[in-house]
Amino acid sequence: MAGVTGVAALGAVAAGGVARNVARRRTANRTDPFAGVDFTTIYDDTASTVTTDDGIDLAVRTVITGPAGADPDEIDPELTVIFVHGFSLRMASWHFQRYELAQRWADRSIRMVFFDHRGHGRSGPAPAETCTITRLGDDIGAVIRAAAPTGPLVLVGHSMGGMALMGLARRDPALFAPDGRASGVALVATASRGLTEAGLGEGLSNPLLDAFRLSVRHVPALVRAGRGITRQVLEPVLVAASFGPDFYSPNAGRAVEKMIQNTPIETIVNFLHALEDHDESMALPVLARVPSVVVCGNADRLTPLPRSMRMYGELREDSRLVVVEGAGHMVQMERPDVVTQAIVELVDRARTATPQPRRRRWWRRRVSG
Repeated sequence: MAGVTGVAALGAVAAGGVARNVARRRTANRTDPFAGVDFTTIYDDTASTVTTDDGIDLAVRTVITGPAGADPDEIDPELTVIFVHGFSLRMASWHFQRYELAQRWADRSIRMVFFDHRGHGRSGPAPAETCTITRLGDDIGAVIRAAAPTGPLVLVGHSMGGMALMGLARRDPALFAPDGRASGVALVATASRGLTEAGLGEGLSNPLLDAFRLSVRHVPALVRAGRGITRQVLEPVLVAASFGPDFYSPNAGRAVEKMIQNTPIETIVNFLHALEDHDESMALPVLARVPSVVVCGNADRLTPLPRSMRMYGELREDSRLVVVEGAGHMVQMERPDVVTQAIVELVDRARTATPQPRRRRWWRRRVSG
């Protein structure tokens, strides 16, 4: 009982800190730039279900860009962009990219595929033993085979989604070979090694996370019996770390909070283990075979900027680094214009395009506001 009381007390402190931050931002009398945005409309797109190799049903949504009024069934996409979301989120976290890219590519035939990870969103539940980065990489492979069986691919991963792309590269390096289908990779707010090094402990410098991990590891019955208490500890930390310190959008904040709240606590706990322990560094030389872009906010406390810079350094001369000033972990929602532009440029650089003279490596610093 003492353990329950202690965890509950930690949760109250965390929740109180988030409440103070929200209250402080409300008094600023600022306008929400994303007021009225419905972050659920992505589920109105063409729906399908992909069954993984081990029998889990994944919710998939597909969009094919092209001229207005064109029959999607008659469009032969020039390439497919696969979007892979992050830890405790869902495909709706790509809301802005889904709609902005549809406009940007209105004169091109490009297929965009979004899906919910196992145990997340509208996909089937994930048994504990399957909550691994390796399994997520295999799931991406299943989505590719079913939703985009032919043609070149550009793969875009945020947070745990980026780690899953690394898992895919490790499991299926032929996909990234010179004659493979992968033509480009975007790694958004992610890390190649476990989050005890990359953030979520060190980066947040938050004793709440340490207490939570200890409770999961040493008192799992407490977590199972006290789902509400576990959420009380973890969710405020994740929500508070989602955005940069100066970002203001109550509507976007509520959308992220709702995604986390709607993710089963067992999924969060089990994948937290995977995120702590994973090391996909060996996948970076595989990804280096194709053009890439690494995007990170310099206020990201979950996967801090130095980890993105390390990945960029290992991805060789055909990689680009985009640093978003003041942005946190949910950079694709906080500064959707910057992330969308990075994806557009990556697609333009994809190795299916007309070969261009090799350029010197560069990195770009974006200023928010």
